Amino acid sequence: MLGGLARWLRAAGYDAEFEHGIDDSVIVAAALETGRILLSSDGPMFERKVIRDGQVKALFLPRQLNRLEQLAYVVDKLSLKRRPPRCMACAGELQELPKHSVAAEAPPLAYRSCDRFFRCKRCDKLLWRGTHWVEIDARLNEILK
Repeated sequence: MLGGLARWLRAAGYDAEFEHGIDDSVIVAAALETGRILLSSDGPMFERKVIRDGQVKALFLPRQLNRLEQLAYVVDKLSLKRRPPRCMACAGELQELPKHSVAAEAPPLAYRSCDRFFRCKRCDKLLWRGTHWVEIDARLNEILK
């Protein structure tokens, strides 16, 4: 239920994991093991002892919030600051590449109109700062003032 939020958190620079359909017990165990903050709109999950006792840091998100409202809520409650963006697909770190090195791989329009290209160190995806990123960046600037 928070996959869209995970992508926005990645764009804001956070290593947010999301897996559709994963069992609550697996999520809680992973948060306990890794020290990650668990975000959820699933009320019963917060009744688990490890969450109630603070062994797993967790934040409940009201269900009525849309993705950007969820992001603003998380940013406010966790006092998040903007970081360098991560891959929105897998949360991997991005490495900037020289433009000439992606000439054969980048779509022709992107290559002609963009100067900055990046590769995800985790999934190897090629990314660039096109018009889609300008829109994402503007939204992030509104929320992460």
